[in-house]
Amino acid sequence: MGTAYGPTVGRRKLRSAIRRAREASGLTQEQVAAAMDWSLSKLIRIEAGYVSISTNDVKALLNHYQVRDPAEVSELVDLARVARQRTWWSQYRESLPPAYFSYIGLEAEAATLCFYQSVGMPGLLQTERYAQAVAKIVIPNFNDPGEAQASVALRLRRQREVLGRPDPPAIEVVLDEATLHRQTGGREVMREQLRHLITLARSANIVIQVLPFTSPIYTPLGQFVIIRFAGAEDPDVVYLESTGLEDVLDSPEAVASHVQTFEGLQQASLSPAESLDRINALAAELD
Repeated sequence: MGTAYGPTVGRRKLRSAIRRAREASGLTQEQVAAAMDWSLSKLIRIEAGYVSISTNDVKALLNHYQVRDPAEVSELVDLARVARQRTWWSQYRESLPPAYFSYIGLEAEAATLCFYQSVGMPGLLQTERYAQAVAKIVIPNFNDPGEAQASVALRLRRQREVLGRPDPPAIEVVLDEATLHRQTGGREVMREQLRHLITLARSANIVIQVLPFTSPIYTPLGQFVIIRFAGAEDPDVVYLESTGLEDVLDSPEAVASHVQTFEGLQQASLSPAESLDRINALAAELD
């Protein structure tokens, strides 16, 4: 196996393989935790991909599951090594919700990101002043300048790391028209944000569409991000990014439902050119 995977994708592949091996062995999580002399929560976190696992623990687990094929064992041990590599986002592990932390890693290694936004702008596309205005709304302790600054700084770091990659991901965005009218941060901040969207949409890898008020199509799923990877063997993942409802979904049924919904929203939206005209017109109204 080559080690072209990043730590987050490597951990996802490893946890899926470990979970499949346990299920194939007919063992429950409780039985395995007891046999390994681990806490049940440790095994649950490993299988959920929230924590990495040492190469020795991988070998012990595989032996317990009677996985003895040398090539398979070597592949999974290599994945464990990759998954334990430190990244720029590793420093945030203890300060972020697990789902958001996982999303940052997935985002950093994505080949394509598909955003549906019913409220606000995708974090990757926000200006600094817009991000500050959003932080003021969603962070309960905004009066603590350190927490607010850390939130905005992380968002700007994500932008630099993801959009500034030598091979930036393709980004497809569907914005409910309401997001363009809500003056988050005031007229000046919103005008700047709309102009920023127009600039970004001129990039070859970014497509922005507006779902107009006149569209009869909408979704009860809330806003979400579909994350796709370069390897055909790496399945899509969905991140639910609504405040207070952050989660990473990777079940085929849940992912397929969100993909189908996103494609329907794209079809119901204005074309990219029409969308930019709409955004430009709204920005002009704020001059």
